[in-house]
Amino acid sequence: MTKAKYSNPFTATFNGILDLFSKHEAIGALNENDRIDGKVCLVTGANSGLGFAIAQQLMDRGAFVILACRSQIQETETLLLKKYKTNQFEIRQLDLCDEQNIQSFVTKLVDSSIQLDRLVLNAAMVPKSSKRLANGFDEMFMVNYLSSFLLVNLLLKNKCFQEAGSEAARILFISSESHRTQRSIDFNNLGKFEEYSMSKVIELYGYYKLALNTFAVELTKNLESQNRHIHVYAMCPGPVNSNIARSAPKFVLPLLKVVFAIFFSSPEKAAQPALFLTVSKQIENKKYLYLHLMQEKAMDEKALNPENGKLLWEKSLALIQPFNK
Repeated sequence: MTKAKYSNPFTATFNGILDLFSKHEAIGALNENDRIDGKVCLVTGANSGLGFAIAQQLMDRGAFVILACRSQIQETETLLLKKYKTNQFEIRQLDLCDEQNIQSFVTKLVDSSIQLDRLVLNAAMVPKSSKRLANGFDEMFMVNYLSSFLLVNLLLKNKCFQEAGSEAARILFISSESHRTQRSIDFNNLGKFEEYSMSKVIELYGYYKLALNTFAVELTKNLESQNRHIHVYAMCPGPVNSNIARSAPKFVLPLLKVVFAIFFSSPEKAAQPALFLTVSKQIENKKYLYLHLMQEKAMDEKALNPENGKLLWEKSLALIQPFNK
């Protein structure tokens, strides 16, 4: 059943649309008094789509937002200045395909004495096929999983989170229901480059989201063992009318645009669970919290398996060891 839902673009799209129109019991709701005035938030992949919507809604709730963008920096700034003041946001360049750029990004945060109250790991991609990066990893593996592991570990190592206050800092992973794949993590070949075409992209997308969720669970345990005052959450926004599939083959793009426009949620609406998980005080003591849309769910059992978490952490540390400085 899981394989049928997420093994290819057509079934994944169909079931995502069904999810949007299904009844869900919401975990809660924010009111106009729920604010995070003065909190410093970092959102990756924030130049468009869901990340851009999340950044704006955090600013609307009083946060100072650092938008981490790979490209379109000037265009993003121009759009934001139509609504927000310069002291409400900052845009910094971050290329999640480049480990040296990630290191430089964190170093600049440290040099600026930035202390993060919220980190939203939103950046992701759906390519049309495999692409080997200069570091030897596949582009989707690097962007959708390993860069998050590296970035979080560098931020923690350099004490970039605000942990002194009464309220814990928060890390939010934007994941997907497609993490409920029948494929288990292949720890012996984690990060090994493999050629693939569009027919396998959705399966691998879910596979890397499984790794992301497993990382989120293990990160929670590690932070608790170190008495770090940081909470970790994850969520699936459902199908979003964004440009995440911009790398899809040109012959399917017109169809995708029509389907996205008619059936998928707008980025502004899809940002609702992200805003709840970054702002709400109702969830302060919840562990391993995962939302699908606004409904609380248990993650896939593979992500919750303690042995999987330990192995993934160990293997991922080995992968980033050459550039974890």
